[in-house]
Amino acid sequence: MSHVDSPKEYQKFIEKESPNSPIVKNCFRAFWVGGLICAIGQLIYFYCTSKGLDNTSSSTVVSICLVGLSAFLTAINVFNRIGKFAGAGSLIPITGFANSIVSPAMEYKSEGYVMGVGAKMFTVAGPVLVFGISSSVILGIILCLFA
Repeated sequence: MSHVDSPKEYQKFIEKESPNSPIVKNCFRAFWVGGLICAIGQLIYFYCTSKGLDNTSSSTVVSICLVGLSAFLTAINVFNRIGKFAGAGSLIPITGFANSIVSPAMEYKSEGYVMGVGAKMFTVAGPVLVFGISSSVILGIILCLFA
């Protein structure tokens, strides 16, 4: 490790020592893995509509299947490897939400089902749910009052 005397020298040292992030490669991976997840969802949707389900029911089945598949892949530790490879490509679709609930539940299972799984399951997803639901209620009230 070298001695750094000034902010400019420190900045040069940091640039020299920090590895370059392969941004283009990471973006490409995120794009095609996220696209693959969406394509799987679209195939499920087409299957449901071919069996006579309406659009709303088909969309519901797609969400349930993708969340279930993501939870299963998280449970067998495959989703984490997909996430390391694809980054945000695996986390942005609904599959990332399922992963954010299942991962803490599995991690704290040893603390019991109530204080471990039940208490820790929403540590990551909880704030998203609270703010998402709260903002939708506030927006709904505003729309009802002024529409």
